[in-house]
Amino acid sequence: MTLAALTPDSIFALSSNIHVLPVVHGSGDMAHIVREIIVSRHIDCVAIPLPPSVEPLIEEGINQLPVISLVVLPEQDDDGTSSCSYVPVDPCQPVIMGIRSAMSEGIPRAYVDREVQHYHSASWIGPDPYTLKTVPLAAFSAATIPFLPPPQAQSSRWERIRWMAFRLHELELDFSAVLFLCSVTDWPWLRQSYQERMPYISPEERTGPPEWWKVEPASLYFVLSELPYVTHLYEQRREEARADTHLAIDGIKELVLEARAQWMVSRSTTIAQETNWVTPQLLQRYFQYVRNLTLLEHRLKPDLYTLVLAAKQMAGDEFALRLLETAKTYDYQTQPSALDTRPGVLLGIGELQDPDGNILPALNRLQGDPLVWRRVTLRPDPPRPKTQSWAQQWNPYRQCSWPPEDQRIESFAAHVRQHSRQVLGADLGRIERFTHSLEDGIDLRATLREWAISPTRSVRDIHVKVVPPVRGTIEALVFFFEVPADPQMFSWQTTWYAEHQEESTLSFYATPFTTNLVGPGIGEACYGGALFLYPPRHIPDIWENPAFDFATSLEERLLAGACAYSQEPFVAVVSPVPLTSVWRKIARRFGRKLLPIPLHRFSGQTIARLRRFHVLNGHDIRSYAAKFIRE
Repeated sequence: MTLAALTPDSIFALSSNIHVLPVVHGSGDMAHIVREIIVSRHIDCVAIPLPPSVEPLIEEGINQLPVISLVVLPEQDDDGTSSCSYVPVDPCQPVIMGIRSAMSEGIPRAYVDREVQHYHSASWIGPDPYTLKTVPLAAFSAATIPFLPPPQAQSSRWERIRWMAFRLHELELDFSAVLFLCSVTDWPWLRQSYQERMPYISPEERTGPPEWWKVEPASLYFVLSELPYVTHLYEQRREEARADTHLAIDGIKELVLEARAQWMVSRSTTIAQETNWVTPQLLQRYFQYVRNLTLLEHRLKPDLYTLVLAAKQMAGDEFALRLLETAKTYDYQTQPSALDTRPGVLLGIGELQDPDGNILPALNRLQGDPLVWRRVTLRPDPPRPKTQSWAQQWNPYRQCSWPPEDQRIESFAAHVRQHSRQVLGADLGRIERFTHSLEDGIDLRATLREWAISPTRSVRDIHVKVVPPVRGTIEALVFFFEVPADPQMFSWQTTWYAEHQEESTLSFYATPFTTNLVGPGIGEACYGGALFLYPPRHIPDIWENPAFDFATSLEERLLAGACAYSQEPFVAVVSPVPLTSVWRKIARRFGRKLLPIPLHRFSGQTIARLRRFHVLNGHDIRSYAAKFIRE
C-alpha cells in the first residue's frame, strides 16, 4: 500500500511516493489532523521541516512532554550581532505532533530543512484553522494560494525551499510512502521546485550547536500556540485517552468556567452573599459577546485579548484578572523531569533572555499568527509591601467618600424609594364595580371571576381598580445585604453626614477598609447594612446612642435607628429574608410600619457593585483615586 491512499486530493501529491501535508503552525486543530493522518494511514517516513542538527534535542524534548522546553539555535545577524531562532516543543504544534505521533508509531523521521547561519521567516496571517472542521484541507489550502507571500529570489527562504525539495528526491529513493509536513506558506513553491528539479545550495555551517532549555512558567503564553490552560487540557485528554476533536472551543468554555469557580472561591472567603452573581445567564451573554467580537476580527476562535476584554466589560476587573491568571495556568510545567537540571529561559515577543541574562532577538521557526501587543486596562491587587506602607501613612482623622460611588448609590436609593411608593400605593388600592369611570384601569381578574360565578346573567358587571394617591414619602430606607450579619466581619460601624443636599445621611456597618488598601490613601470596604435618610439632616450616631442598647444584633440596631429618626410612618426595608417578628416589634416600639422589599428583586451584579465602596484619606485623594479604583 502506498501513500496514494492517504487522500484523494492529488493537489498534495508530488509523486506516487511523496505527499505534502500543508500545515498551519500554531494550531491545535491542525495538530489533531496531523495525528489522525499519521496513526490511520500507511506511512514509511515523516519528513520534518526542521534542520538535522535539532533532531536529538527535539526528540528528547518530546520524551519529556508535557513539560514544555525550547530548542534554541544560536545565530548571527548580518551586522555581526548575536541572535537566535528557536523551536518550541509544544504538544499543540502540528510539526511537534507529527514527530510525537511518528515516534509512538515507530515511523522513521527525516529532518530535511537546510542549515542556515541566520533564519528568515515569512510573516503571514492566514484563515483560522478551525475552518477545517467543516472545510476539506485541499479547499482550505488552495484558497490560501493567492494570499501567500512568495519567496524573494536568492533569499534564504528560497534556498531552504529548494534544498527541502532536493531532500525529498533523496528520500524517495529509500521510502515508498513519505509524508512531508510542509508549512502552508511554502508548499506551492516547494511543489514547483520539486517538479522542476531546481538547483540548490548546500547547507551553511552553523554558528554554534543548538541548546535545549526549559521554559519558565511566566513565559509559556509567548511559547505555546494555544493558551496554556487549553494546552493543559489537550495533555489531560491525552492522558485520559479522551477525544479532543473540539477542544479548541470547548477548552475556552472550560477556561471561563474554571475562572468563575476560582473567582467565586476567592470571594466566598469575604462576602458570602456575593458569590453567585456571575450567573449562567450572564455567562451566556458573555459568550455571545465574545463570539461577536471574534467575528468582527474575522476569526472563528477568540484570542486572550478578546476573552479578557469581554470579561472586564461584563463582569469587572476582578473577574477579568482571574480569567487572565487562569488562562496562563499550565500545571504540568512544575512536574519533575530531566529538564530540572537545565537552565530556565524567558521569552517575549521577538526576543529571548538566555540563562546568562542576555536579551537576544529571537524568531520562532514554527510561528503561527504573529503575536502583537494589545492594551486592556486592568487594576491588579497591590503587592503587600505597598499596602503596608500605605497603612502606615494613613491619617485616621481624614476620611471622605468617592463621589462617583456616592452618585451611584444615591441614584439607586432614589429608585428604591420610588418603587416603595408604588408598593405602598398598591396596598392601598381597592376594587369597585364600574359605574361611570374606568378609574385606574379594568381589573381583569375580578371581572373574569364575576363572569365565571354568574355565567347565566344577562348583564355582568365590570370591575375597575381604584388606587388612591399616596401621601407622604419614604424618608428612611434600610438595606440588609447579609442576614445574619457577622459582627467580626462587619466590625466597622459609623455614620456619615451629607456634604450637600443631594446626598443622604448614611449610617452603616461594613468591613474595615484598613485591611484592604487598594492605593495610597484609598481603602476598600463592603456594606453589610446601611440606613439612608433623605432629605439629609444631622442625627446622633446610632452606634453610640444608649437608647438602642436593647438591640442584640447589627440589623436590630440599624433598624431601631431608622424607626427612631424617621419622620414618616413607613420605613422601607430591603432584605434577603422576610421581615422577622423582632423587626416588627422594634417598628411598633417607635410607632412605625415596615415596608418589605425583597433583595433578590434587584440584579445581583448591581447589588455587588453597590456594596463595594471606597474610603479616601482626604479630599485631595479624589484627584487621582480613579487610577486605583477598579470598576
